Amino acid sequence: MNILVAGGSGFLGHPLCTALVDGGHGVTVLSRRPERVRSAPEVELLAWDPAHSGPDSAWVQRLREMDAVINLAGENLAGGGPLPSRWSPGAKAKLRTSRLQSTRVVVQALGSTPPERRPHVMINASAIGYYGDRGDEIMTEASSAGTDFLATLCADWEAAAVEAEPLGVRVVRLRTGVVLDRGGMAADLLTLASWLGVGGRLGSGRQWWSWIHRADVIGLILHALHTEPLHGAFNAVGPAPRRMADFPRVLGQLLTRPSFMPAPSFALRLAFGEVADTLLLASQRVLPNLAEETGYEFHYATLEQALQAIVTSQPGVPWPKLPVRKVRR
Repeated sequence: MNILVAGGSGFLGHPLCTALVDGGHGVTVLSRRPERVRSAPEVELLAWDPAHSGPDSAWVQRLREMDAVINLAGENLAGGGPLPSRWSPGAKAKLRTSRLQSTRVVVQALGSTPPERRPHVMINASAIGYYGDRGDEIMTEASSAGTDFLATLCADWEAAAVEAEPLGVRVVRLRTGVVLDRGGMAADLLTLASWLGVGGRLGSGRQWWSWIHRADVIGLILHALHTEPLHGAFNAVGPAPRRMADFPRVLGQLLTRPSFMPAPSFALRLAFGEVADTLLLASQRVLPNLAEETGYEFHYATLEQALQAIVTSQPGVPWPKLPVRKVRR
């Protein structure tokens, strides 16, 4: 297939494009600054600006030669640094604009493309933040949306993508959980805390974190591309969500470091504001029902397997050299 990827240079986009090329697909990446993008020689780079795109834009013309579109574009929810950034009114506006504008522009471009040349599938990023803070409730793709800022953002984001369905495009709304791998905020933050000897639970530690290894996010996107019956909401989470307190405990065992010092909820709220409640303390027990029903086999089905793979992999960004031992659940 020929595949257009918006947001193809980030934490998910770069390895996704590599996997697509390795699978024999033609890949075109849309970027605001293509000269700064590190990509394989086989990947075509095109400049785009969602705020100033028209039917004559080069990327819109290229869209007419595509079989599929994957839209991962959007500002980083956590700010892109080693620690989460607070959500100021301006930051919230950027989070909304970067997602809704890019999705609407892609859908408009699909609408301006003749039906016989229109891509037949669009995979649009979303997040399990859609569900809000739900305690111990088990959630599937059929569960309702929450009411906080992130839940509302995800619902509006998905609604913008659904506008492509009347055009005859199969739309998959990829609700991604806590993505674990080197270079991701969750794994790097937990590992740094463990290395410093202050690894411990965040808040009560009783909140559910629906995690997934980055390799399985890529795997699920490829699965969605090739599984024709799959459409609508699609939870990109592992099959076994865990309590937050399990993360530092398992990582501490792997790195042979202590994991007993908690970060109280009030301290997290003081440091990170609304971000603490939404990204760190919210409880979301989400299951990947559609992935399992359509036959996807997870590379990392347990938290122990995922964290073991991460701490023993070759780092792109150096981590401390510490003894690592295997942990079995």
